[in-house]
Amino acid sequence: MKTGQKPDLEKTVLAIIGCVTAIKPLQAPDCHHLSAAAGWLDLGRHIEANEELQKIAPENAAHPDVLEVLWHINAKTGQWQFCVEIAAAIIKLDAERSFGWIHSSIALHKLKRTREAFDQLRPVADRFPNVWRIPYALACYCAQMERFIESQLWLQRAMAVDRETVRRTALADPDLQPLWASMVGKIVKRGLTVDPSPDVRRNSSFMLSAPRYHCRPSAN
Repeated sequence: MKTGQKPDLEKTVLAIIGCVTAIKPLQAPDCHHLSAAAGWLDLGRHIEANEELQKIAPENAAHPDVLEVLWHINAKTGQWQFCVEIAAAIIKLDAERSFGWIHSSIALHKLKRTREAFDQLRPVADRFPNVWRIPYALACYCAQMERFIESQLWLQRAMAVDRETVRRTALADPDLQPLWASMVGKIVKRGLTVDPSPDVRRNSSFMLSAPRYHCRPSAN
């Protein structure tokens, strides 16, 4: 598959679901290619990351770990509709991964389908109580829809999981600016305000960065 080409994810995913009962860790050399792709993404080199993914065996092209990196590659180029499809494929393969739910909603929000993003993510908030990005995303969506009381409540729920990370991220996040501009938000912000560092300003998105992948031994 050449750079920019989109695989038929639905057919590939359905084929995988039909023949396996559990997703197994990638083995060498595919896990090495995946790790290299994630490394290229960290350097902001999405073309090289995509080229590395093309070296992965076709039967593993729709592995959830591979799809996570593919999501980030397409996010770099603003291919948000394809990102929705990638996240949907991850959910079909492994609904217990928070990544698919979070990043499906992010892509929908980027497509200006914020209400749909909220409606999709809200039902799984209780499924992942230790993942701060879910209530944080819901707080952002509520802020964008001018539902400021709800936004405040979701933000508090996110902070209950990881107060410091959420505080630093929230103060620099443009999606929360409508909340901060409201009377409700001004009260909340008083308890959060610190001057975020330049690094925090540059990395204020709640999107997950491409994770680190390592080869693991096959299960006996």
